[in-house]
Amino acid sequence: MSVKTFEFTVNTKGFCHVMDITPEINGFLRDSGIKNGILTVFVPGSTAGITTIEYESGVISDLCKAIERLVPSNIEYEHNLRWGDGNGFSHVRASLMGPSLSIPVKNGSLMVGTWQQVVLCDFDNRGRRRRIVVQIVGE
Repeated sequence: MSVKTFEFTVNTKGFCHVMDITPEINGFLRDSGIKNGILTVFVPGSTAGITTIEYESGVISDLCKAIERLVPSNIEYEHNLRWGDGNGFSHVRASLMGPSLSIPVKNGSLMVGTWQQVVLCDFDNRGRRRRIVVQIVGE
């Protein structure tokens, strides 16, 4: 059994900026030498999330519109009243999506669907430099 941990950073625009991070993850999986196990992707911070989606402009737009309907950016949040930073909606969105994702690995490949990519969603009200942690456990 082996554990390999990798990190990388990306610059985001905020406001539901969705980035395909699958190529980086596949590169780390290849470099790890692990053929069978599990891969976890995690974004530290409370205003971004990790999920899978077909990385296509139409569905990305649909996702961002759905998130806006579920957690509107233009209403008052207690967090904003307390801290005055205006990103209460970002925290709620990230909490609903979650900061991590685990994917089985078989024969050196992620066990994802044909049109399924791993994405980072930055919900903050400004651009950020995001650190992403990838940890692979297996043999």
